[in-house]
Amino acid sequence: MADPKGFLKYSRTTPTRRPAELRIHDWKEVYNPFPEESLVTQAARCMDCGIPFCHRGCPLGNLIPEWNDFAYRSNWREAIDRLHATNNFPEFTGRLCPAPCETACVLGITADPVAIKTVEQYLADKAFDEGWITAVHPRIKTGKKVAVAGSGPAGLAAAQQLSRAGHEVTVYERADRIGGLLRYGIPEFKMEKAVLERRLDQMRAEGTVFITGAEIGKNIDSQKVLDAHDAVVLTVGSTMARDLPAPGRELKGIYQALEYLPISNRVQEGDFATPSISAEGKKVVIIGGGDTGADCLGTAHRQGAETVTQLEILPKPPESRDPTTPWPTWPLIYRVSSAHEEGGIREFSINTERFVGNADGTLRAILVHKVETVVEDGRPTFKKVEGSDFEIECDMVFLAMGFVGPERDGILSQLNIETDARGNIATDANWVTSNPKVFAAGDARRGQSLIVWAIAEGRSVANAVDCYLMGSSDLPSPLTINDRPIAVF
Repeated sequence: MADPKGFLKYSRTTPTRRPAELRIHDWKEVYNPFPEESLVTQAARCMDCGIPFCHRGCPLGNLIPEWNDFAYRSNWREAIDRLHATNNFPEFTGRLCPAPCETACVLGITADPVAIKTVEQYLADKAFDEGWITAVHPRIKTGKKVAVAGSGPAGLAAAQQLSRAGHEVTVYERADRIGGLLRYGIPEFKMEKAVLERRLDQMRAEGTVFITGAEIGKNIDSQKVLDAHDAVVLTVGSTMARDLPAPGRELKGIYQALEYLPISNRVQEGDFATPSISAEGKKVVIIGGGDTGADCLGTAHRQGAETVTQLEILPKPPESRDPTTPWPTWPLIYRVSSAHEEGGIREFSINTERFVGNADGTLRAILVHKVETVVEDGRPTFKKVEGSDFEIECDMVFLAMGFVGPERDGILSQLNIETDARGNIATDANWVTSNPKVFAAGDARRGQSLIVWAIAEGRSVANAVDCYLMGSSDLPSPLTINDRPIAVF
């Protein structure tokens, strides 16, 4: 282990955020650099406990005590190698993952958990800076061809693993750039796109082929792609946004979050000078209290919104763990993201009743009311608090209420891919869809989830595809479906 008494001697420390009043005037990442000596101290807090529950908290099964020990001893090359053994993209997860590993940390039972996420990001960034992350080439080429539809974290993980197994991998992305939501959903202030580009450069050097502007089932025939490849992997994401069909929904000024966020990303990419949807000088309301809502909040701040109010139908979470979410489970607690720190109003237990417009069809306000959460037949429901109606003046609303599954038209309909009761792509225990040559992983299969789940599913589906093509596989598979192991075909 690292320092046997590290957890007793040192307190948890993480990177500080740049002052809010400064960072809202740029799009750079919000965190200050973390000193190496501080990083070593944080790694020393890892106890290498007998049963590392951090492994359980992370879907990737990251070998956290091992690379913490290497980091403590400044064995940086060994640390990044151990980190890459389970995670293709630690520079993404170190920035974007909410760190369920930390909430499962044994030290967190009685003290602040180890700063696992901080160590993870530092290791990845240092490895890139030192030039240690280079192309990994397979020992042999199999001659097998695999198509991956979608270039989000699940698709990229699957593609990289399959390329390293010796297959010819082509990634089809309908957008004009590679990255999926990493590119056009995550704002620059959470992850600058240079971080994405350097990993894509590695993948290109490894032989992965990327084709943009290519939507299988729309401008590319699905059957032709199926016929030209030995296997197809669907990692198309959960892109159908949940709508709010309240009266007045047709008014001008109401947008889905993913109508709004990609435009700001494109401005940062240099596609155009100003966004076509901007919160500048506007009274903004964001409906939805999750990460996507926070991304809208931070973006609106940087565009110069006059006011921003974020609404959540759920009650305000407790400040500390509730008995219903005991360690090592993910606790439902009140969290303040960098965007919330920058300003705005947060309202909980609020339901939107209708949108109110001006005579010209533009948005003027929303009518809302308070709700109380009651349990009926074992399920929580929301009951209106009578007499609690009030208006919130606004001229722009962003809907950030999550997603309900992959789009059904296009490749799913053309290849007769079946979906489950929730509308996600149905697979068997080997990640195979209703078409025996087609596999699925990521949000398209499991529903909207965390980046670590996407990468874990991408790695697992790569193992399954490799087994299908070659009869067995040396690729790791961190996940099973319904507690059943991945079978060898």
